[in-house]
Amino acid sequence: MRIALLVSEFNWDVTSRMLEVAQERAEQLHLEISQTCRVPGAFDMPLVADALLRRDDVDGVVTLGAIIRGQTRHDEVISHAVANSLAILSTTHQKPVSLGISGPGTKRHAYARIRPVSERAVEAVLKVSEQIRGMQ
Repeated sequence: MRIALLVSEFNWDVTSRMLEVAQERAEQLHLEISQTCRVPGAFDMPLVADALLRRDDVDGVVTLGAIIRGQTRHDEVISHAVANSLAILSTTHQKPVSLGISGPGTKRHAYARIRPVSERAVEAVLKVSEQIRGMQ
């Protein structure tokens, strides 16, 4: 299986580590990373995910990001918008897109979730892909 990794540069101290963990897990699962893309923030992911899903060398997209809670509800708006857009893209293209975006939460929560969120995001793309292939 060929996957693309899509990582947010916002909160790079967290997301760069998420990228490393996702790469490690993909290697353990014998997945080929055909593309790695960086976007400014989580809100920017759907457009790039759409372009990646159109490619023949991408069977699924793993998104990686960390949304940190702030003084307003901006973080919740971003979280909902991104999750909804990625779900629509997955069903439109009939290819899995995982939601490896932690939060909204505190910076401490984001650090604590680096490994589990990143690993599950990679695993989810593989499992969903296998499920879809089993139905065809």
